[in-house]
Amino acid sequence: MSDVEKATTTGRDQWGSKLGFLLAAMGSAIGLGNIWRYPYVVYENGGGAFLIPYFVAIATAALPILIMEYTLGHRFRSGAPHAFREIRRGWEWLGWWQVLVAFLISTYYVVILGWCLAYCVYSFGLQWGDDTAAFFIGDFLGTSAGGDPAGFWDVGGLRWNVLVPVVIAWVMVYAILRRGVARGIEVTAKVLMPLLVVLLLALVVRGVSLDGATEGLNVLFTPDFGALGDAGVWIAAYGQVFFSMSIAFSIMIAYASYLPRRTDLTNSAFVVGLSNASFEFLAAIGVFAVLGFLAVATQSAVTEVAGTGGVGLAFIAFPQIINTLPGLNSVFGVVFFGALFLAGVTSAVSIMEPGIAAVREKFHLRRTPAVNWICGAAALVSLLYVTQGGLFYLDTADRFLNNFGLVTCGLAMVVLVAWVAKELDTLRDHANAVSYIQLGAWWKYSLMYVTPLLLGTMTIYNLWTEVTTPYSDYPWSGLVVVGWGVVALTLVGAITLHQVRKSHEMHLDG
Repeated sequence: MSDVEKATTTGRDQWGSKLGFLLAAMGSAIGLGNIWRYPYVVYENGGGAFLIPYFVAIATAALPILIMEYTLGHRFRSGAPHAFREIRRGWEWLGWWQVLVAFLISTYYVVILGWCLAYCVYSFGLQWGDDTAAFFIGDFLGTSAGGDPAGFWDVGGLRWNVLVPVVIAWVMVYAILRRGVARGIEVTAKVLMPLLVVLLLALVVRGVSLDGATEGLNVLFTPDFGALGDAGVWIAAYGQVFFSMSIAFSIMIAYASYLPRRTDLTNSAFVVGLSNASFEFLAAIGVFAVLGFLAVATQSAVTEVAGTGGVGLAFIAFPQIINTLPGLNSVFGVVFFGALFLAGVTSAVSIMEPGIAAVREKFHLRRTPAVNWICGAAALVSLLYVTQGGLFYLDTADRFLNNFGLVTCGLAMVVLVAWVAKELDTLRDHANAVSYIQLGAWWKYSLMYVTPLLLGTMTIYNLWTEVTTPYSDYPWSGLVVVGWGVVALTLVGAITLHQVRKSHEMHLDG
């Protein structure tokens, strides 16, 4: 009987192969942020010199946490809530907190996938016109007050031109999740990840062949070693690896719980971590090569055309670049937005899987009802981001869930495992028993000292920034209700779900 057949008979999904798991884990780590966030972070934080704190952060935080999450899921054969409950009965809430943060991120992540689909279509004939900012903010999203923060509370109606591609994206994500781990997530990763690599290489080759490409690459990789003395650069490095490696989402705990008993955990973590770093590096080359071309074509400085990251880079700056290409403009547009979409699909699926695993374990559901509930609820919430005020709410929720949801969840997880439960030695023994690469003192001491110190510093830094400078000049009412509101909602929801189990146990004892 195969591993998948055994898993089916016991009611728990299992990966069909080690390669399938690795590709799915890579697909989770490699997402939209690798293409539109990493190049900008490198540029803003010392250029080539940023690679030093970046790889230090990988070695002392990203890989140690990734290995810890793999080991937690593999050892306890469960999602985050049950795994943390096994460590300390009163800490199940932490698992639910991670699950709910991931759930709320999924509600807007799929919306961005819809944008990518729409822009694949708009690429034909360059339908966004010459003023790409006005098209994205006004014609496409219909953002209230033309994107002015003063229109924050002008929700408006649904944007049907946005809703249609978002529905298509949800249908695709739902279909993949409905088919399960081996036949859905794994098969999708085996198809999309190689295709994504091909598209990325096509972008890089096309980018570096353009006139002015070297100008962009010089700006990106010329090292400013003086930046290494800036604490903010180191915080940016740890923030980048933290967000780009899918840690503290409870994703890797759920994914590792589907692995067979004999699986090399540490080697898997190194493969995924280094693959993610390589992808980001290639993406940075491709992005800044074409930014260099745009600078030369418009007779501007690279620092001017590279002055934005995130959504603005993808949906405003890149359409401008595509407009100015000497040929095959539409093809390049389809390739770029297609690559964004493929990178996002595998990540979106992974972000939703922890919730599905947790709900199945808590309420003893079959996979289909669990997928129906999680996808249905997430799709319903996502309608908020398809309104005229949707861009404001998406931007605010993303800011606060990342800075105060993920980082704090990660800090709490490390404190629980390393300091409260003192489980690091036990987890290291478990990982070493099944892994070729043995964990040494660096792993334990990184999690005990370096990681909590940096995550704690990031939390204080983010909090100070948020209190002293209103994000994007949004009204305080919007930042409190939408921003701090989503963070509070995840925490209250986590405690409530924890109390549900606690009350049930007390009833059984009585």
